[in-house]
Amino acid sequence: MKGILARSRGIGEWLTARAGWCLAGSLALYVLTVATHPPHPLDLRVYREASPHVLSGGLYDYVVRTGPPIPELPFTYPPFAALLFLPLAHLPWAVLVALWQAVSLAALLVITVCALRLLSPGPGARVRDLALLWAAAGPWLEPVRHTLDQGQVNLVLGAVVLGGLALSGTAAGRGAAVGLAASVKLTPAVGGLYLLATRQWRAAAWAAATGCATVVLAWCVAPDASARYWSDLVTDTGRVGPVWSVRNQSLRGALTRLLGPDVTDSALWWAALALVTLSAAWALHRRVRRSDLLGVLVTVELYGLLVCPISWSHHWIWCVPAMIWLAHGPGRRRPLSRVALALWALVTVTRLVPRLIGAEDRLAHPGPYPELLAWPGSVYAVCAVLTFLALALGGVSPTTPGSRRLAPHLAALSSVADAPDRLPPAPCGAPPLPERRGRYPHRRPPLPDPA
Repeated sequence: MKGILARSRGIGEWLTARAGWCLAGSLALYVLTVATHPPHPLDLRVYREASPHVLSGGLYDYVVRTGPPIPELPFTYPPFAALLFLPLAHLPWAVLVALWQAVSLAALLVITVCALRLLSPGPGARVRDLALLWAAAGPWLEPVRHTLDQGQVNLVLGAVVLGGLALSGTAAGRGAAVGLAASVKLTPAVGGLYLLATRQWRAAAWAAATGCATVVLAWCVAPDASARYWSDLVTDTGRVGPVWSVRNQSLRGALTRLLGPDVTDSALWWAALALVTLSAAWALHRRVRRSDLLGVLVTVELYGLLVCPISWSHHWIWCVPAMIWLAHGPGRRRPLSRVALALWALVTVTRLVPRLIGAEDRLAHPGPYPELLAWPGSVYAVCAVLTFLALALGGVSPTTPGSRRLAPHLAALSSVADAPDRLPPAPCGAPPLPERRGRYPHRRPPLPDPA
C-alpha cells in the first residue's frame, strides 16, 4: 500500500510540474471530441429561444420540443435570468455554441483557482499549477462534461460564487456574487448559508439585497412573468422534470427510485433527511471551528444539492471543489478522504450516471423501478455523505509550518463580532500572521463583518 501511495504521489508531482501542458492537451482532446461528436446543447437552446418571450408575457408558455422521457423543455428560471439571456437571441447559433463552450471552460479554471485559494492551509506557490491540472481534468468529469454538452449555466454560476467569495475583499462583493447567482438560478442561494456560517453578516445582507433588487427589476420589466413565477411556478417541480429519473441525483430522487413515488410520506424519508442533515451539520461545525473556508463552502453546496427536490447530475459541478478539498485539504491523509476521493473519481470519470440514464430510457414504464438501476443510481448521494464524514473528521494539516500553533488562533476569529483591519498579534513563538490587506487574502478566513 505504501508503495502504491508513493508511486501515486510521484505521478501527481510529475503531472503538476507539467500542468500547463496537461491543460493544453486536455483542451485539444476536448475540441477534437466535440468536432467529431458535436453536442446538442438543449438547455442553451431554451435560454436562447425562450428569453425574448419575457417581454411579451409568454416566457413560461414557450417550450422546446425534444423527446422522451422529457418531451418538452420549458424555461424554469426566474424572469431576471431571461433578461440576462436576451443578448443570446441575437447571436448566430454556431457562434453562440462556441462562445458558450469557451466561457464555460474559462469558468472551470476560475472555479479551480478560487477553490484552491479558499483552501486553508493553502498549497502555497503550487496554486497555479494545481489549478491548471484540475482544470485539465474537469472536462472529463461527468457533471462538468454534461454541463458543457447541455450548454448549461452551472459552471458560470459556480465561477461567480467562488470568484466573489475568494477574490473580493469587500462584504458587498462577496454578498452580491451569491445574490446575483441565486437570481439566475435558485440553487446557488444555498451560498447564503456559507455567509451565515462564517458570520459574514454584512455579506449576507448584501446577498439578500442583491436578490431582492433583481426581483424588483425583473418585476418592473416583466410584471406578468414575475407574478406568475413567484406566485405559482417557483414551487412546481413537475415543470422541471421527473423526480424519479436517475438524472435526478438528489436524496429525494434516490429514495423515490428505491421506495416509490410516495416516499415523502414515509418515515424512512424523514429518517434519511435527518441523518443527512446531522452529518452535514457536523461537518459544517468542524470546518467552521477549523476556519476552513473551502470545507464550509463544499459542505453547504453539497447539502443544497442533496435536499433540493431535483438536482440533475450536471448540477453536481461542486464535485470539483469537493475533490480538491479531499485531495489537498487538511484531511487528505485520512483513509476516509481517500475513499471518498476515489469514489468521486470512479463515478465521474466512468460517466456512470449517463450509462444508467441510457439503461433507464430503455425501460418499459409504468412499473416499479428496477433495483439494479436504483442502487447504483444513488451514487452521488453516497459520495456527498462520505464527503461530509471526511470533512467532519478532517483535521489541520501537520505539514504546514506553524499550522498546529496557528489553528486555535485562527479558529478564535470566528467568534469575534467586530475587529480592526489587522489581525491580533500571533502567540508567542509563532510566526507573524499576514496583514488583512495583501496579495493573498485567501490564506486566512476573512474577518467577520460587524453585526
